[in-house]
Amino acid sequence: MIHERLKRLEDHIRSLEAFRHRYDRDTILADEHVQWGLRYGLFEAIQMVIDIACHLVNVRHLGTPSTYGECVDLLEKYGYLDADLARRLHSMIGLRNILIHEYVRVDVTRLIDYLEHLDDLRKFLRAVYPHLKNMPSDK
Repeated sequence: MIHERLKRLEDHIRSLEAFRHRYDRDTILADEHVQWGLRYGLFEAIQMVIDIACHLVNVRHLGTPSTYGECVDLLEKYGYLDADLARRLHSMIGLRNILIHEYVRVDVTRLIDYLEHLDDLRKFLRAVYPHLKNMPSDK
């Protein structure tokens, strides 16, 4: 399952890149269907980051996090992530929480801005992949 999530996150990053090149800011702001696609694409990508981070914390016995942010904190504490990337991932987790719990007040311009930071998702993959690549596939 973790290998599937890693692959799926790679696919989502490519899809979000294609989205960024296909739609300009004005088009996104003018079209609610396009906004919905952006919301959902970002939500799924961030959720996969969370799932992968918490999985790594669990299998490496790094601690018992009580929040998604604590998964990131533990990965930073034990050297899996650098402080700058951990800070940016915390911001993404905050965005995910808004998308889920406070979806009425989502600032679409903030979502558009996240399209310029897709490299953070790639950096996360590069940071965790070496620690997960040789793990047996769980079903």
